[in-house]
Order: sequence, then C-alpha cells, then structure tokens
Amino acid sequence: MDLFTLLSPLFSPHWLLAPIVLPLATAAVLLLLREEQRRLKVLIQLLSCSMGLGVAVLLLMQADAPSGPSGLGAYLPGNWPAPFGIVLALDRLSALMLVLTATLGLVAACYAAGGWYRAGVHFHPLLQFQLMGLGGAFLTADLFNLFVFFEITLAASYGLLLHGSGPARIGAGLHYVAVNLVASALFLVGVSMLYGITGTLNMADLARSVAEVAPADRGLLHAAAAILGVAFLIKAAVWPLNFWLVPAYSAATAPVAALFALLTKLGLYAVLRLWTLLFGGDAGVSAGFAAAWLSGAGLVTLAWGALGLLASQRLPAVAGYAAVVSSGLLLAAVGLGQASVTAGLLFYLVSSTLGVALLFLLADLLERWREREARPAPDEATDDAPFLTPDLGSTQSHNLDDDEVALIGRPIPAGAAVLGLAFLGAVLLVAGLPPLPGFVGKVLIGQALLALPGFTGPGIPWALLLLALMMVSGLAALVSLTRLGMRHFWSAQGRGTPVVRVAEGVPVAALLALAVALTLHGEALLRYTTAAATALHQPAAYLETVLGAQPVPSPAATAGREGER
Repeated sequence: MDLFTLLSPLFSPHWLLAPIVLPLATAAVLLLLREEQRRLKVLIQLLSCSMGLGVAVLLLMQADAPSGPSGLGAYLPGNWPAPFGIVLALDRLSALMLVLTATLGLVAACYAAGGWYRAGVHFHPLLQFQLMGLGGAFLTADLFNLFVFFEITLAASYGLLLHGSGPARIGAGLHYVAVNLVASALFLVGVSMLYGITGTLNMADLARSVAEVAPADRGLLHAAAAILGVAFLIKAAVWPLNFWLVPAYSAATAPVAALFALLTKLGLYAVLRLWTLLFGGDAGVSAGFAAAWLSGAGLVTLAWGALGLLASQRLPAVAGYAAVVSSGLLLAAVGLGQASVTAGLLFYLVSSTLGVALLFLLADLLERWREREARPAPDEATDDAPFLTPDLGSTQSHNLDDDEVALIGRPIPAGAAVLGLAFLGAVLLVAGLPPLPGFVGKVLIGQALLALPGFTGPGIPWALLLLALMMVSGLAALVSLTRLGMRHFWSAQGRGTPVVRVAEGVPVAALLALAVALTLHGEALLRYTTAAATALHQPAAYLETVLGAQPVPSPAATAGREGER
C-alpha cells in the first residue's frame, strides 16, 4: 500500500479552499488578539503555517495521482458552472507552487519568532494575508480573480516591506509601491481589453477563444496580451523594469525578504501559465506569440543580474541580484517553448527559490555578527581545553595570529561553524554547483538546450546564448559570494562569537536539509516536473477539467429527483 492510498481518506474537494481560507481565518484571529499577547500570536502563526504546509503536501499528492478521488481537479466556490463562476483549479504546477509557498511561509514565521516580529505591529496578520494572496493566485483559473489575489499579495507586501520602519525601508517601500501600482494598472487594462475581445476571463475559456478571434481583432488581442505581459514582467523583475527589486529586498527584514524570494516567481508563474494556455500550439496564427521577446528579455535580465552580483559589496544586495538572475534564467527558458526545457526550469525554480531565501536569512545573521562589539579573546594559558596535548599547542611563529595567540588547537565557535556550513550550502545552491539541486537544475536545462532538434532553427541561437549566460552567471555568483565569504569569515577576528538563536537556526537548517533531500530524491522531483511541463504544453486535460466542472446539485433538487424515481 503506497502513501497516497493510505492517506486517501483525508482527501476532500473542499481542501482546495484551505490555502485561501486557512490564512484568512488565522489573520482574523490574530487581529483580534491584543498586541501584548505575543507568545500566543507566535504559537498561532506557527500552527497555522504548519497546517498550511500539511494541506499543501496533501494537494500535491492529489495532483500527482490523477486516479484519486474526483472533484479535486477543479472546485466551484460559488457553485456556478464555468466559465461564468469562480473556478479554483489544481494541477501539478499549482500544487508545486503551493508547497513552495507554505514552506517559505513556515520558514519566515519561525525565523521571525526569534525577535523580528517585534520590530513593528501586525506582522503576523500581514504574513497570513500574504500567504492567502499567493495561495489564491496559484489556484485561481480566471484572470479577474488572479488580479484580486495579486492585489491582496501586494497590499500585504507593502506592510511587510515597511515592517521595522527606518529611512531605507521607507524609501525603498515608496518606490516599490509606486512601481507595483503601475503594474496593477497595466494588469487591469490588459484584462479589460481581453474581456472586450473574447467576452470571457476564464483562462480555459480564453485558451479556447484565442484561435477563434477575428483577424481584424488579432492585433488588438496581441496588444492586450503584451500589456498584460508587461504587468507580469514588472513583478517578475525583468530588466529594465527591475530597478526597484534589489533596494526593496535588501531593505526588508530577513524573514520578509526570504518570503519575497517567491514574489518574483509569482510573475513568472503567471507568464508560464497564460503563455502556454493562450499561445500554445492550438492558438492558430497566434501560436508562439512574443516567444523571442520573452527569451530576449530573460537573457538581458540574466546578464544584468550577473553584473550586479559582481558589483555588489553587501550580502543582502547579492541575494537580491541572485533573485534577478534566477528570474532571467527562468524567463529565457520559458520563451523557448519546449516541454523538456520547462521541466528543467521547474526543477531549477524550486532550488533557486530556496537558495535565495536561505541567502537572505544568512545575510541577516552575518551582518548582525559584523556589527557585534568585539569580545576579548579567550585566555589560551588557562586549562579551557585540557584534552589538548602540548604539541598541539605549539607556539612557533608560523602558528600565531596577529595577537601572538596560538592558532592550532583553538576551537571554532559553534555559531561560526553553523553559519559557515550554511553559507557554503547557500553558495552551492545559488551558484549552481554540485552536489546540491541548483547544479542538477542547471544540468537539466543545459541537457534540454543541447537536445533541441535541428541546430539550425531560430530557437537555437537563443539556446546557445542562454547556455553560455547560465554558466557565466554561475561563475559570477561564485566569485561574488566567495569574496563576501572571505570578508565575513576569514576577516572575522575581533568580532566575538556569533549568536544564532534556536528560532533562527532551525529554519536555516531546514532549508539546507530540504536542499539535500531534493538532491537525494532528485529523480522523483524530475519525474514530477516533467509531468507538470508536459501538462503545461499539452493543456487539453486542464481545459477539460476547468470547463467540465459541474455545480453540486442543491439538496432540494436531489430530493426531487429521488422522489420522481
């Protein structure tokens, strides 16, 4: 008996509402509690995030088992048939993003419990509203509700970015708000134009309607899609629309920045979802619309992010540029329109998001270590380490530091060791080096690029350029992080011992453990992402699931039919 069969009694169609309703209800409860009830708020926050992760895992198992209970593929919250009513749809891609959202939400909540939540008011409800907006955006199957959940996410992110106050956060927050208001306006304009042309906002119904658009309206359709795409690309931090990202993410508190690592992926998710639905192989003359523009924008973003990595002197800025590099690589791969490349990019999306989140958390710990007042060096003449033999305590000149203190036999502080190992793992993840999954994801993308047929088609030059820039960006990340590692660890004399609280160390260790688990079970993740990519590029099953969802009969109608029998 497999795990899915064992847990099948737990599945219910109503679980699709949980990623939206659970954080909403939790936020309402947290707002009712007094500000002095801090421990209770932290407990409720952690419990809700843990439950959300459990639900997301259950939904992922359901999405990966099509033979399971029916009704979980699509859910009608208002009990109106598609395309007229609201539809929530679950597939492998949305389930994967839900698990990623719940994981980072729990990591951010746990890290904030170490003290960051006290830097301002209403941190806990804002985090829950953020999770609610993300969950709804990944589940919704119509553009209007995608806009609604985008706005919920952005409204919560405004408050989270300003959490902790300070001139840097206020300045970056004003830029962030202004840019995203422009993106929201473009989003609304693009949605309105699409509705005027096709008469629907349901994604599945839009996919069916694109091929039937009159030739006279085809240009207007492409203009609407381009305006909508610009809105998504702003949120995905594509050059030159990403000038706001690094200052904003660098100024945010550590748990907020770790969760923000997923916000750029929300824009990429929207591009990937809508582009494969609306401009896939069944879109007629619109098939593959703007593919070259997507790849070109991704390549330029990738190159700009690599230059930013080399130019940055602070770890939070490096983490921000790492998010930009990840977005550029993913967008360039999306534009190639190949299922094999999409499978690799989904694998890389998971590892890069975890790596950037881990880097933001470590940036906080390392910056705080640098700012600590120096502590006196331990007295080596005492018997603090009686287990050391005299020969290990050599006092020859080449074994002395600048203060004439013996180096050999000096124990490494536990906090410094933890931070060093965690930083090494973050470097491997972000730079895409073996053996962690960042390397596996890049190898999968590279293999798919080299396997593209023909080597003379228009997509091949883009593929070769992407492969070259992917390697260069990895080298740039390695150089930048190595330089900062030397500054934080090799030049750490006189700074004392770093302090890592349990609430801060646990999420860092959890992200590292998850990265190792993804490496050990990379075959299972690749199978999952391959199936997700195949379904994206062959969306017939998605269209059938969304448009074929039937309302649940009312009790009166059911009783009437039984009476007729």
